[in-house]
Amino acid sequence: MEKVYIFGHRKPDTDSVTSAIALSYLKNQLGMDTEPRVLGDINNETKYVLNYFEIAEPKYLNDVKLQIKDVNYHKEYTIDEKVSIKDAYDYMTEKEITGVPIIRNNKFLNLVTVKMITKHLINNDVKFLETSFDNILKTLQAEEILRFDEEIKGNISVASYRSTTFMNSVFLGENDILVVGDRHSIIEYAILNKVKLIVLTGDSYIKEEHIKMAKENKVNIIRTKKDTFTSAQLISLSNYIYTLTEKNTPYTFDYNDYYDDFVEKSYKLRHNNYPVVDKENNCYGLIRITDIDDKQKKKIILVDHNEKDQTVEGIEEAEILEIIDHHKIGNFSSIMPISFRNMPVGSTNTIIYRMFEENNIAIPKKIAGCMVSGILSDTLLFKSPTTTELDRFVAEELAKIAEVKAEDYGFEMLKAGASLEGKTLEEIVYTDFKNFNVDSKKIAVCQIFIIDYEAIKKKEKEYIELLNTIAKNNEYTLVCFLVTDIINNGSYIYFNEEAEETLKKCFDKEEFKQGIYMENIVSRKKQVIPAIVNYLEKN
Repeated sequence: MEKVYIFGHRKPDTDSVTSAIALSYLKNQLGMDTEPRVLGDINNETKYVLNYFEIAEPKYLNDVKLQIKDVNYHKEYTIDEKVSIKDAYDYMTEKEITGVPIIRNNKFLNLVTVKMITKHLINNDVKFLETSFDNILKTLQAEEILRFDEEIKGNISVASYRSTTFMNSVFLGENDILVVGDRHSIIEYAILNKVKLIVLTGDSYIKEEHIKMAKENKVNIIRTKKDTFTSAQLISLSNYIYTLTEKNTPYTFDYNDYYDDFVEKSYKLRHNNYPVVDKENNCYGLIRITDIDDKQKKKIILVDHNEKDQTVEGIEEAEILEIIDHHKIGNFSSIMPISFRNMPVGSTNTIIYRMFEENNIAIPKKIAGCMVSGILSDTLLFKSPTTTELDRFVAEELAKIAEVKAEDYGFEMLKAGASLEGKTLEEIVYTDFKNFNVDSKKIAVCQIFIIDYEAIKKKEKEYIELLNTIAKNNEYTLVCFLVTDIINNGSYIYFNEEAEETLKKCFDKEEFKQGIYMENIVSRKKQVIPAIVNYLEKN
């Protein structure tokens, strides 16, 4: 079963994080394999919630771009370094591939191709053997007569001269391998010189006295039905496969590399076969340029957002299964029909509560705690105009399960999130920063919740300068910074200076000075953004 990632928007707030956690739990109970993720650092308020209910912080999701690991490449297509050349060739023939990675303890060593083996066969000038006893037996379809060594290493000699000529002109020693037929004098000569291995060809008979001598001198002996010429040709194919590739330096790809990068580089390199590895050089198999069309997109579910600018990078390359949100419908489109659930309520968790009910799934205490936190956060303890009676009802039901008093717990939660201690101005402004496109105009509205406004007031000139810089560098028509006082139920508003006239008209004010206090304005979604969008769409 494929993993499905569930996540909120790029600037995680308590509702987006907790709704991802709650929905993941629900989906897993229904038989899916899901995991909640976040697209950025979580804020102090959310940390307070997760710590309070002892829930692990979701992992960070960088993007959902297609990666090599999403392609149906030839996974686990590898051979061990001590496989014979012939076995490697047979493996590639069986798998219908033209190359295969060589590994040692699953670590990538090199790449062998059919072309290399073909060249080896044509040249056939290999005079040295480094392999295992078993590899030789298998390659020559031979039988074991005497075995003293598991590994065989030495120079190959073929007894092709007359016996006397051979013994007078060829010196044999402990590092020699002899291929010979039923030439008993040469066999005896080889045994006396303690050669490493004798390969008897043509199913030749060996005298008992020679076997006895071989035992005393610990000479390995095998016998094959193949003739001397064929045996001499084939024996080099019993060599360890790694001996064939010592000078080869193949290009590899990490299994986390992006699909687009692979396509671009492979077209430039013009190779057919590429080993797939990780940062520790573990080898996962082989990818070929012909594999690129067979891929599996990452499966995702979006919560608490449906704007392309607010979501994960690479969304076009993923398969969206579902969207659950309580905001206005944005600019998303999909190739296939999806489940899209959108309700005019104060929190995504309110919608997810309905889904638990519909599927008759009980909500555990910790999950209930997450969900009530999301509702209390997004509705500002029910003071936000986005709050509905359904939000209030669901929050009270969840609070009972979580064993908390909703408003007391909610106030402590908001207070924890209101702390600005240790944060830079950029971190404060980008705490909850959302951008939108209105026709051809880019706007951004960011919001923080505070208890002590004086901490902002002292640095208001620096905040204004920062907002001007953000607007200029990112070509925003308007950047609006809401500093919402959760005690007095209102917001102080700062903005880039070029947006002053626009904001005057948006809110029908004769003056709109920096830091203007607007009573009962606490909802970016329902009170601020609609006013800005309505004006810009008409002008």
